[in-house]
Amino acid sequence: MSSSTDASGNPTSSNLTDADALHLGDSDAYSELDSPLLIGWREWVALPQLGLPAIKAKVDTGARTSAIHAFDIERFKNAAGTDCVAFSVQPVQRDTTIIRRCEAPLIDIRSVTDSGGHKADRYFIQTDIKIGDHLRSIEMTLTQRNDMLFRMLLGRTAMVPGIQVDPSLSFSLGRVSARALYADDTPGVVT
Repeated sequence: MSSSTDASGNPTSSNLTDADALHLGDSDAYSELDSPLLIGWREWVALPQLGLPAIKAKVDTGARTSAIHAFDIERFKNAAGTDCVAFSVQPVQRDTTIIRRCEAPLIDIRSVTDSGGHKADRYFIQTDIKIGDHLRSIEMTLTQRNDMLFRMLLGRTAMVPGIQVDPSLSFSLGRVSARALYADDTPGVVT
């Protein structure tokens, strides 16, 4: 087998081993052989464990942790005794009539400093996020983002490894009709 490499010194497809070829077919894994997923400054993402098929996220490499607009937050213990939170989300930008009720295990309560320098204790959950074809588990804070345009911030820890940001791009993974995805939701009724 030849030992050719690309400009970065990575092996070209002509000299990949069988193990390398198997790895390249795994979109959830990342190695130096994979090219990073390139995203723009805003993207559509899905949070399948929360029942959110699409939510527009602002990509924020200055924020360590991802955050989602949440309200009516209630802490409780489930039947197994696990500490959980239930919360409501308005997943469609500029539409407060579509409301989804979500539940997730509570992993921590931490003090977080926002971009204005204000500290507040926030609930942290762990959930899966789908970005393009990539599915990964991330930590996310629940916070009131009433005065913010985007319902979700995608922080840098959700992008490591394997995701790069090009701020000149927008919706590089495609556009989604969120209104169509949430069309069966009754306005003003929590689902």
